[in-house]
Amino acid sequence: MDNNFLAGREFEDFADANRQAVAWCDKVNGIHRKHLHASARELLASERPQLVPLPLWVPDVYQLHHRIVDVEGYVNVHGARYSAPYQLIGRQLEVRETEGEIQVFQGPRRVATHAKIVGVDGRSTLPEHRPPRGQAAPAGPVEEERQLAAAAPEIATYVTALKMRAHGRGTTALRRLLRMLREYPRAPFLEAVRSAEKYGLFDLDRLERMVLRGIAKDFFPTGGEGGADD
Repeated sequence: MDNNFLAGREFEDFADANRQAVAWCDKVNGIHRKHLHASARELLASERPQLVPLPLWVPDVYQLHHRIVDVEGYVNVHGARYSAPYQLIGRQLEVRETEGEIQVFQGPRRVATHAKIVGVDGRSTLPEHRPPRGQAAPAGPVEEERQLAAAAPEIATYVTALKMRAHGRGTTALRRLLRMLREYPRAPFLEAVRSAEKYGLFDLDRLERMVLRGIAKDFFPTGGEGGADD
């Protein structure tokens, strides 16, 4: 490392360091290399006429969203709905909102591009995102799913993901989730579902324990003034 640029050097400031670095690079690149039969500077000069500059590429500025494809095959951005391939229903996808487009990605692969809809309640559907003729579309919502959507629309994405991970149409899992919504206080239940969705937890035994811990914290506080010892 004795020949390293930084070895033994002192700088007054960053500008001085940059000046010394440029001078050092120019000196090193001018040294004749036996294995190259020339210096790096000479080789660059001889190759420069053959070099083709890369086109200037400025990536789009975008706002990033994460959305789960709903049971009808759409993602929702600002109230407007955009189709995704029907095979991805229930999957969480990355949605990039540019000035004029909605771009939908599954990992690094772009799976859909839509013109951005102005306003809410609009819908953009690409024909290739629908099942081929003669092939059944994914089953619609079961009754428990409809009841959950009506009673707690804020957990719709969790409900969709839970259904996709359950056996069959997910009726048993949705029925249990609906029971928890009806039997437990709403605030601890919703908080537990939000945490479960954030960390990708779909084990309903664990979810119910999270709800019970929330209830215990809210209804049976420990310590502080007014405790059992007062």
